[in-house]
Amino acid sequence: MSSSVRPVNRRLRVFAFDPSLALDIETAPIQEIELKIPWEIDPQTGGSSVLPGPCGEYLEVIDHDPASKVVYAPINLNDGLILAQSGLSPSEGNPQFHQQMVFAVAMNTIANFEEALGRVALWAPRVIRAEDGRFIRQEFVRKLRIYPHALRDANAYYSPAKKSLLFGYFPAKATQEGPVAGSMVFTCLSQDIIAHETTHALLDGLHPRFGERTNRDVLALHEAFADIVGMLQRFSHPEVLRHQIGKTKGDLGQQNLLGQLAQQFGRAIGRGSALRDALGRTDAQGHWHPRVPDPDELARTTKPHDRGAILVAAVFDAFLLVYKSRIADLLRIATQGTGVLPPGEVHPDLVNRMAEEAASCAKHVLHMCIRALDYCPPVDITFGDYLRAIVTADADLYPDDEPRFRVAMIQAFRKRGIYPRGVRTLSEESLLWPTGAETLAEADATLTTPEQSRHSDKMHSDVRALVQQGTNISLDWTLEEDRQQSYEKMQANAKKFHTWLTVGPGRDWIPALGLTLNPEAPASVARSGTSGIPAIEVHSVRTALRRGARNSIVPELVVEIAQRRFGWFDRNEQLRQDQAQTPGSITTSDFRFRRGCTLLINPRSFDVRRVIRTPGTVESDDLLEQLRRFLTGEDPNPEHAFAGIPLDENDDETFARLHRLA
Repeated sequence: MSSSVRPVNRRLRVFAFDPSLALDIETAPIQEIELKIPWEIDPQTGGSSVLPGPCGEYLEVIDHDPASKVVYAPINLNDGLILAQSGLSPSEGNPQFHQQMVFAVAMNTIANFEEALGRVALWAPRVIRAEDGRFIRQEFVRKLRIYPHALRDANAYYSPAKKSLLFGYFPAKATQEGPVAGSMVFTCLSQDIIAHETTHALLDGLHPRFGERTNRDVLALHEAFADIVGMLQRFSHPEVLRHQIGKTKGDLGQQNLLGQLAQQFGRAIGRGSALRDALGRTDAQGHWHPRVPDPDELARTTKPHDRGAILVAAVFDAFLLVYKSRIADLLRIATQGTGVLPPGEVHPDLVNRMAEEAASCAKHVLHMCIRALDYCPPVDITFGDYLRAIVTADADLYPDDEPRFRVAMIQAFRKRGIYPRGVRTLSEESLLWPTGAETLAEADATLTTPEQSRHSDKMHSDVRALVQQGTNISLDWTLEEDRQQSYEKMQANAKKFHTWLTVGPGRDWIPALGLTLNPEAPASVARSGTSGIPAIEVHSVRTALRRGARNSIVPELVVEIAQRRFGWFDRNEQLRQDQAQTPGSITTSDFRFRRGCTLLINPRSFDVRRVIRTPGTVESDDLLEQLRRFLTGEDPNPEHAFAGIPLDENDDETFARLHRLA
């Protein structure tokens, strides 16, 4: 097949929201939409590489229903009749449509991540361990498995161990009023839930340590970020946008479907409305109340979903601020300067223009939120860190913030009481993560060669040695490259960077990066083999090709580095292990304490654009004690859902239990 006639996208029909909205006369017209997902090409034949299941490059749908002891026949998306109709018609009762639905929404989510990050999406590798639990190796995971009917339960979750998404189904409460009363609810038919769980898997592939509960924000951010992606993806559907803008007369700050998550699920379990709503809350009597910003709310909120809802609201507030500023001129023109629309329906042309602005704003905010993942510390993330990541990533790509997206983000986070640690003011300049030169200047007194650190040419020569000399870093990733080759290059790059950092020119950077090679460090700090030197882990060296201002292509290396220390709840045992005579012999402990940093490197100019450190180092007894108090519940504001539960790196039920607590 000639490349000139290859399809670019595959169109598949899905439910726009949840099936129950198709039974409402007001929302029925917008309930079915088409998603355009990338057409996966077989390099041998030039045709589609998607097999029945569907089973493609990224995803494998396996429709086994253990509760009913049934394996449903897989859908073949390449069947001529299915292709001609843009997929099967949405149906609650057709398992093949369920398969189509999860595949289409998950692929749409993957495409958004790849566009924002500028590289192919990778799932978290599978960890192979010995019987005694010792780490052996990591294996590349090509396909994430999706089980549309995995469990008969009011739950859906991502399983890190199985590298799978598991969706449940359950009967709605018999006493519940409305179209869902007494009927079966399938979580695999909710766009929100599918996008949410796919985002968990994508985030785990980028930041595996974000599943470790080291402070109240970590799991809350995992949940909030998954909600943010699902919510903002809705704005790519023009039919839905126009309908909701027409209904609210352009004021998307009112109650509307765009700010709600999983409406059918929420009503089916007795919530009375959606499972979550970024704009407001529904009380026990079914009355909706707008979520008024309260800067003190975050300090008194501890449960992951409740805390995450504050972050979601802040991001949506920022979107609304920019959207309102960009339609202000349209409203002035349409109202002869008053800005107040008269009674009655809004003119369709005005609705279309407002929808265009809403879609443009939402896409930029979505990409801001996804790109920020490369600007986060590798461990112990907080909401404040995430704000700094959003602002810095956007500033590096778009220096001129003419639409005021960054100003809106800062304002919205401030009103919700979200402040970064270690920052005196919330000005944009203060929130930007420091550059490599700034970091070296700050650490000048502790560097082994302080007189050289003042000169940027040394920094450039060190990075040039990493990128160009000897066994240089591979930079030839593309969105068309085989994903396993990308993974293997990432692993090889990490080994080269580790050598550069521990025995090469990068060794002089160790203190500035918040790392340590001190052989006198506490014995509980993990060691490198039998050397007695603290181990440094280079988790990944990822490449990115981002499209910036004036459509320029901005290349970047994203390097994540971490160190770990073994921790015990018993302080006497901690002291005994810290003073052990044979560092590096520890194999088990109650929890892990980690510190680290992320580096953003321009491989063309050899600039270290950003250095993103966690506070302190693994030698800090105070920070270790702070984590211990949090995990044991001694913290005065513990995370209620998990306080006192020992940290288990291999806990496969974290997301399953977290969602049951929603």
